[in-house]
Amino acid sequence: MQFAEIQEGDSRYIMHAYGRFPAALVKGKNATAWDTKGKKYIDFTSGIGVNCLGYSDPQWAAAVAAQAAQIQHLSNLYYSPVTVKAAKALCEAAGMQRVFFGNSGAEANECAIKIARKYSADKYGEGRSQVVTLQNSFHGRTVTTLAATGQRVFHEKFLPLTEGFAYAEPKMESVRGAVNAHTCAVLIELIQGEGGVHPMEKQFVQDLAAFCAQKDLLLLIDEVQTGIGRTGSFFCYQQYGITPDVVSAAKALGGGLPIGACLVGSKCAQVFAPGDHGSTFGGNPVVCAGALEVLSRVAQPAFLEDVRKKGAYLRSELEKLPNVESVRGLGMMLGAKPAAGEPGKIAAACVDAGLLVLTAKDVLRFLPPLTISKAEMDEGLAILRQVLQGFAG
Repeated sequence: MQFAEIQEGDSRYIMHAYGRFPAALVKGKNATAWDTKGKKYIDFTSGIGVNCLGYSDPQWAAAVAAQAAQIQHLSNLYYSPVTVKAAKALCEAAGMQRVFFGNSGAEANECAIKIARKYSADKYGEGRSQVVTLQNSFHGRTVTTLAATGQRVFHEKFLPLTEGFAYAEPKMESVRGAVNAHTCAVLIELIQGEGGVHPMEKQFVQDLAAFCAQKDLLLLIDEVQTGIGRTGSFFCYQQYGITPDVVSAAKALGGGLPIGACLVGSKCAQVFAPGDHGSTFGGNPVVCAGALEVLSRVAQPAFLEDVRKKGAYLRSELEKLPNVESVRGLGMMLGAKPAAGEPGKIAAACVDAGLLVLTAKDVLRFLPPLTISKAEMDEGLAILRQVLQGFAG
């Protein structure tokens, strides 16, 4: 199909929920992609943090294809060996006890919320169901995870949202003020990605963990974007010196296939009983085969050390670029604030020049494949330098 035909078909048959850039990608290798016209792009987005092993990783593709040829789906009424293997690998890498598999980050966060409310209902009875989240957070697009999201702009025109959420600033005084006798949990991101790539202060997170433990409030950590090696540790919370009661993951876990995961520690290991929760495609064997390949590589110390080195290099090079005011983030989850020019317009110019980047509030956001080569990074940075110079005024 020619690009014009693709664009016309998209407009005709797909709901207009996305603002797309004028590129139709048809193939890729690691951090390099090509469109229908044969134009080459360096990818600093990895599908918004999904393609952690890059495009078309041969080992990942082989694992997925082999499982699809064996058995592609079975009901959760039966056991799946590959799903058990993926669960074991994920729990061991996370230092958690059990996992529930779903299909997305929003699903994983909904699962976390249900666990928190059931834990509290079982132990304290009704009326203790409020979840405190942070201002500027993002937890998903469902009616419940929109309610959990601490950004009013996402709430507009979808009211009424699910009740039972309160919002606080990332300061202990504010959190204490939001918590009351009806609170059962606190849900946070350690880096607010959609909120503009804002890492939480380590002291705040550690104080929050201690506060939650003291009050028997479950600490829920949303690692949908920060998890699976993105920040240089398998989960970001491993850099903060805490262990959450519940952690959600998605995006990179499947390596390119839809998956969500909600992991629990010992306090919540027995919360769900048969019939309390479900997901038709959760734990799908083909998806779990892809996840198992991701886990077998990303959870290795040498791989994570490589991510940290690449992240440090990318950050240092971004800081040297013209028209970059500041850089923030951890590992290979970085945001660069331009001194001049709107991030959206800069991103569009980057696409024209052959570089795929993201935006979040006032920054250009970078989530390259964890396997990106130095050559690909340097090629992308050269394009970015040229584009930024054009906006420098």
